[in-house]
Amino acid sequence: MSALRTADFDYHLPKELIATHPPKHRGDSRLLVVDRATGAIDHAVFADFSSFVEADDLCVFNDTRVMRARFYSNDRKKELLRLDFTDPLRWRCLVRPGKKLRVGHQIALGDATGTVKEILPNGDRLIVFDREVDVDAHGSLALPHYMERDSDDADESRYQTVYANQGGAVAAPTAGLHFSEDLMQSLPRAFVTLHVGVGTFKPVNAERVVDHEMHVERFALAVPTVEAIARAKRVVAVGTTVTRVLEHCAAEGPLQACEGETGIFIYPPYTFRVVDRLLTNFHLPQSTLLMLVSAFASRELILEAYTKAVENRYRFYSYGDAMLIL
Repeated sequence: MSALRTADFDYHLPKELIATHPPKHRGDSRLLVVDRATGAIDHAVFADFSSFVEADDLCVFNDTRVMRARFYSNDRKKELLRLDFTDPLRWRCLVRPGKKLRVGHQIALGDATGTVKEILPNGDRLIVFDREVDVDAHGSLALPHYMERDSDDADESRYQTVYANQGGAVAAPTAGLHFSEDLMQSLPRAFVTLHVGVGTFKPVNAERVVDHEMHVERFALAVPTVEAIARAKRVVAVGTTVTRVLEHCAAEGPLQACEGETGIFIYPPYTFRVVDRLLTNFHLPQSTLLMLVSAFASRELILEAYTKAVENRYRFYSYGDAMLIL
């Protein structure tokens, strides 16, 4: 299986099936249900999700909060995408255009002025500001590139889960966007944190899957969640980010509480140690996320499910419909 190629995870998606705005209400989505045991692929609606969860199951959610990460200079000629949120004065950023943000160049955001101090090997800029930037006034959510638009007022709430708590993500854990507060209260639940970075959209440029260099993201798995998982009959991971945390923390033995950074790259073949069921959205062709769900089911079954989703006009990507893999 090490001979798997990135092209083996390709599929055709008509552009009009890319969801560029959220549905009117949370949970107004369709749900494609894929049974790994039988190979059955069935159509449902997201309102049916709770019917697949039993009282002694446990749904695990990612409680990261999406930060305002996109900034334009006062003259609108320079753009920053902030990549970390640990220091209010020292930012690591993607920048456009690079020629206007070389070492020593400055950028004004409101009354704060940032100076490029270093260009990192991958092209990221380290920018140091003379005072804190008014993030609420000058920042916006960095929507995925395929939406081809800047964020608006609706995105401030809808590109955020109702249970978002721990600030630090650039992108949303999108499987969680379907859940309303009422639905959350009805489910057995626990939480992990993984701060989704811009690397989640990074294309796989390697010809062979095994040669791809995976991005790294910060995470935390606390003791109460580990204890809840130990008591559960089945673990339902809400999203690939939750899956990566749980599988990372069980990679070298029994699941244990930990925090740090993970660059775990899950692709076929892979033996899952914690996750029994997976709720996820539909992912980009040839992406690491599509490879992960293909490891959870099988590449052939997932690509068959995606073909049926396209044929039945499901909505794709962050604001799109959902898939539950049993």
